[in-house]
This record gives sequence, C-alpha cells and structure tokens, in this order.
Amino acid sequence: MIYLKQVNIHQEKFPVFDYYPFDLKIFQNTDKIQFDTPITLFCGENGTGKSTLLKAIAIRCGIHIWQDDTGLRHEPNPYEEDLYKTITVQWADDPVPGSFFGSQIFSHFSKILEEWAVNDVKMLNYFGGKSLVTQSHGQSLMSYFQSRYSIKGIYFLDEPETALSPSSLIELLNLLIKISHQGHAQFIIVTHSPLLLACPSSRIYNFDNPVIEPINYEDTEYYKIYKTFMNRPDQFIKNPGLPSQKSSHCA
Repeated sequence: MIYLKQVNIHQEKFPVFDYYPFDLKIFQNTDKIQFDTPITLFCGENGTGKSTLLKAIAIRCGIHIWQDDTGLRHEPNPYEEDLYKTITVQWADDPVPGSFFGSQIFSHFSKILEEWAVNDVKMLNYFGGKSLVTQSHGQSLMSYFQSRYSIKGIYFLDEPETALSPSSLIELLNLLIKISHQGHAQFIIVTHSPLLLACPSSRIYNFDNPVIEPINYEDTEYYKIYKTFMNRPDQFIKNPGLPSQKSSHCA
C-alpha cells in the first residue's frame, strides 16, 4: 500500500542557505522525491541529511516525534529543526496515522510504557504482552515492531540496525517484507545496513550525490564495501604491529 506518494522540497521557502540543513547542496538541488513502493530506503554517509529529511517528512505527515529538548549547545542552530516548514507532502488518498522510530526515542518510550503498566498492565498487550525493559534490547525491539506494524499506517525508522544483531536484522527484514505484502503499511527507513538495503522490491535513494536519486542495491557503497571486506579483509585492516591472522579470531 502506498499512502504517501511524493515529497516536494521548496527551496524558495529556505530561510537561509548558510546554516544546516539548508546549506546542503542535496536539498538545494532536489525538488521532489517519489514513493512508489511500500518500502523506501535512504542510504548515504553521515551528515548527508538522511535522518533530517526523514524527521521533516514525518512531522509534515502529522507524526509526533518524542525528543529531549533539555540539552544545551555551544553553538545553537536556530534552523536545525525547520526543514519540515519548507516541504509539502502528497497523499494517495487521505492521511494515515503512523509512528517514528529512533533508538534513543525507543529507550525513552520503553521506560514510559513500564510506568504506565504499573497502573494498567494491559498496556503491555499492545506491545507483545511483555515488559520491554525486562527483555534484551533486541528482543524488546522485535516485540515492538511485530505489534506496532500490524496496524494500518505509515512508519518511519531511523537506523533501526543500531541495536540489532545480524540475525535480528534478517528477522526485521522478513517482517517488513511480510507486512508490506499484507498491504496495510508503508515504510520509509534510513539505514547503513546492507542487510536491510537488500529488501526486494524496495526503492533505495542515495544521498551521496548532489541530488537525491534512486540507486541499485549492488551499486551502493555499503554493498561494495561489505562484499570486498568479506572477500579480502586484509585490504582494509591496518595493523602493522601484528602478524597476519588469516584464520584466527579476535578475542
């Protein structure tokens, strides 16, 4: 199911061009991003604007993002959270609800849920029936994903791989595929993981060039680096003080 069809970036609404994120050429050069698959993936190096755009789209779609606003900055940026003001979204039909996932947000949420469950243990039924804080982080994430994404909506995920093992990532990948085939959910995901990027029938957008544009899985830097590393790790590992350890394992 495709709920969100397109995002338009309006450069004429940029308040400045010398503060992040408006100083990024990729936002200055990209007019629109189309969504034509149930799963869309954003990939690229850190600092290219992936997560910033993901949050801006989520906010524009009416999704609340829990944030800790108590931190102080040495050089505060008054425009850092304003990208959403310069974009518009096009729905296929009516807007749908959804949620935004980030690892720090989830940690905060799981503690809040535990406090709610003290007064009403049935609250846990909406998230797998178990306390999220008493499970391992990976287990609690999968409990959350399996329960939350069974509900019709649009879902934004910011680097979900940060707390998942490779086997859990494959489990998440298969869960995303299964849910997308059921036709009630749309996913937009920022990731560095070549496992998630391997999702079949998904659209991958690359943020490493001056314009946001689609890229084939095998052409992504993540695929190339991981494939080369697995075949020849000695090309990457620089350890002049130690002898070659072709068959040994790190302790």
